[in-house]
Amino acid sequence: MADVSAEALAGEADDHFHDECGVFGIFGRQDAAAIVTLGLHALQHRGQEAGGIVSFDGSQFHVERHIGLIGDTFTKQSVLDRLSGHRAIGHVRYATTGGSGLRNVQPFFAELADGGLAVAHNGNITNAMTVQRRLQKEGSIFSSTSDTETIMHLVATSKERDTNSRFIDAVRQLEGAFSLVALTSKKMIGCRDPLGIRPLVLGDLDGAYILASESCALDIIGARYVRDVKPGEMIVVTDAGVESFFPFEPAKQRFCIFEYVYFARPDSSVEGRNVYEVRKQIGAEIARESPVEADIVVPVPDSGTPAAIGFAQEAGLPFELGIIRNHYVGRTFIQPTDSIRHMGVKLKHNANRRSIEGKRVVLVDDSIVRGTTSQKIVQMVRDAGAKEVHMRIASPPTRASCFYGVDTPSAAKLLASRMSIAEMAEFIRVDSLGFLSIDGLYRAVGEAMRNNEQPQYCDACFTNEYPTQLTDLAGTDNVRQLSLLAAGGQ
Repeated sequence: MADVSAEALAGEADDHFHDECGVFGIFGRQDAAAIVTLGLHALQHRGQEAGGIVSFDGSQFHVERHIGLIGDTFTKQSVLDRLSGHRAIGHVRYATTGGSGLRNVQPFFAELADGGLAVAHNGNITNAMTVQRRLQKEGSIFSSTSDTETIMHLVATSKERDTNSRFIDAVRQLEGAFSLVALTSKKMIGCRDPLGIRPLVLGDLDGAYILASESCALDIIGARYVRDVKPGEMIVVTDAGVESFFPFEPAKQRFCIFEYVYFARPDSSVEGRNVYEVRKQIGAEIARESPVEADIVVPVPDSGTPAAIGFAQEAGLPFELGIIRNHYVGRTFIQPTDSIRHMGVKLKHNANRRSIEGKRVVLVDDSIVRGTTSQKIVQMVRDAGAKEVHMRIASPPTRASCFYGVDTPSAAKLLASRMSIAEMAEFIRVDSLGFLSIDGLYRAVGEAMRNNEQPQYCDACFTNEYPTQLTDLAGTDNVRQLSLLAAGGQ
């Protein structure tokens, strides 16, 4: 196996899509911060870099933002004691290079002319730099590299008279993808972009209203799922109850289809569909589209597991846990010697030799990004005695970058953007390689096929067809800067 330096291991961690971010808010519960902590713990898969909570106790706001996992930072009683109040919002975050640091950890909080405002945001504002430059010329001072701060400034500088109108005025100026929660001294606000690219759900816990990125965050606290917040909808929660506004022009929904492939937790339901069942159906679709003579089906854990189950069931092949994942290896693991560096991918995965030796193996994974991790896993399976190794990918080839809150490499670094499927198979050293077709993916989520004239989902990472304007990409150096903003705003 090739030598793997510490830097390369860090790069290996980037050889897959990174979860965007997760938001959670509750209004009308005395132990609000503790509930938000549990909700963020359930959403930890959406961001592991940092987290934050802002609460309001009736007279003042309390802010806690920390680098690290929720379980390491917010479960301490001393932290929760500082977050008193009956309403709170929180955020878990993944940051790309250039965006790390406490100044970019959300929720953001500021004292505006009519009181405090906290905002937490999942997604990416694709005209944030353009808006920032205008605001800076008008005197605004930015303290972060996050596009989320743009929302704060737009609310602060709005000429509208009341909070709802100022918030509407702000979000109407945004392009791109956003699901956000905000907190004032009197209200909790939730909002989705007009296309509904990123998810947001409304829940209820004994009369306390909740906003969360996924339904699994409701389950952990025993809350009732009420409904998905609709695309282009703004939810306002006060002591009087819930109001709904639609500040945008009606638009056809373009929910991120990759939420079903990878991002959402399997036990969540998003846009009315259970993620686990969709992923099993994805596996069945690729088994029909790309059959292969084999002995066993093995998932690349953990994201490939439901699709592998679906593939095995459809193909009539045994499902085996031929690769075991070590769940206790973090991104900061240090490899101190050359001999340890050679272990590479085995720090996170190990082949179960008894299951795969002498077998024709079908490996099922959710996607291929750079291909380096796939290459190492295939070699590991071969070293464990597999007779043949075939790989099936539970999504179409990823050929384009995402600018809607998902950390992806530049298109030039995506394997599928510069190689044919045959060349990719040779690169990762498999006997055969098959990807799910775009129509197969649409069938798995309940559509007959992709409507090429009016696609039902955002699938730009596969098709290079972006559903919104990418205003900030018009400049020559803006691709890099937009990625830095995405680091803060996801």
